[in-house]
Amino acid sequence: MYKRLLLPLFFLFDAEQVHYFVCDALRFFYRLPLVPGLLRRLYTYEHPSLVQEVAGLRFRNPVGLAAGFDKNAELVDEMAALGFGYVEIGTVTPRPQPGNDQPRLFRLKADGALINRMGFNNKGAAVAAARLKSRKSDILVGGNIGKNKVTPNEQALDDYITCYKELYEVVDYFVVNVSSPNTPGLRDLQEKEPLTHLLRELQVLNLAQSKAKPIFLKIAPDLNLSQLDDIIDIVKETKIAGVIATNTTIVRKGLETSVADVEKIGAGGLSGQPLRYRSTEVIRYICTKSENAFPVLGVGGIASPSDALEKIQAGASLVQVYTGFIYEGPGLARRICKALVAANEPRS
Repeated sequence: MYKRLLLPLFFLFDAEQVHYFVCDALRFFYRLPLVPGLLRRLYTYEHPSLVQEVAGLRFRNPVGLAAGFDKNAELVDEMAALGFGYVEIGTVTPRPQPGNDQPRLFRLKADGALINRMGFNNKGAAVAAARLKSRKSDILVGGNIGKNKVTPNEQALDDYITCYKELYEVVDYFVVNVSSPNTPGLRDLQEKEPLTHLLRELQVLNLAQSKAKPIFLKIAPDLNLSQLDDIIDIVKETKIAGVIATNTTIVRKGLETSVADVEKIGAGGLSGQPLRYRSTEVIRYICTKSENAFPVLGVGGIASPSDALEKIQAGASLVQVYTGFIYEGPGLARRICKALVAANEPRS
């Protein structure tokens, strides 16, 4: 029903406006009597083999909602009812910011992809923290944090520390986002010296708490092998929890969408099916080169159970979806979970 009826209807309208409409509708219906229970019966799938222990946290299943979908922590309970094992909110910045000018979210239907240049549009860390304090479900929540656009890179650490302090009490893990292509200069923080400094100082703060929270680093798919080697060294040196691979790409190779249409869209990060192979390649390289020294969370181009299995077979401990969720609909997490259970069952 979703792909045959709803998706063609959604595609008649602006992508960002449809996103807000769907989120508003989901929040509205979730408040109605019996709806939460109905959603859970339709979309959740539980099995002992799905439970994963990663970075000291117990995930009820390995399928998460990637950052970017629920920037302001407005849909955590709803996503729990749709079968996700964890939800990553954000990217959150210290102060609210509107993001880049619209239009800034574009569909590449022939490729099962999106291009976005949202620019960390969000209502600020304090708003996200307040919402998380009132959530009802016990689903694990990650806080994806970034810097404000107006903050120079030399002062970026202050923004990440502010977000950490604001969200510490209400999230289960943190994600340091220095890999979005849509904030000018942000990816410069992926270079070895500034990144080491940023993560080291965050870890100092983290380890000073009564209970340290796992900190993951989200990286771009466009890093070369030398840069990936640096990432491995930095994670080991700073002793953060692990890596999320990968964010969106600025590469536009091998698309079904015409070059003219892609050029008309302009700048932004590409997500979805075209990213699948490169994301898996990065996951496999990091896991192999590091000898599985730390967990890697796989995201990028997951639109089916086989895509998720591919990431896990490459070494990912957990997976995340976003663009595939939009194209495939609310049953995606359940389908992936069922496939993972079937893959783990002994064959007679």
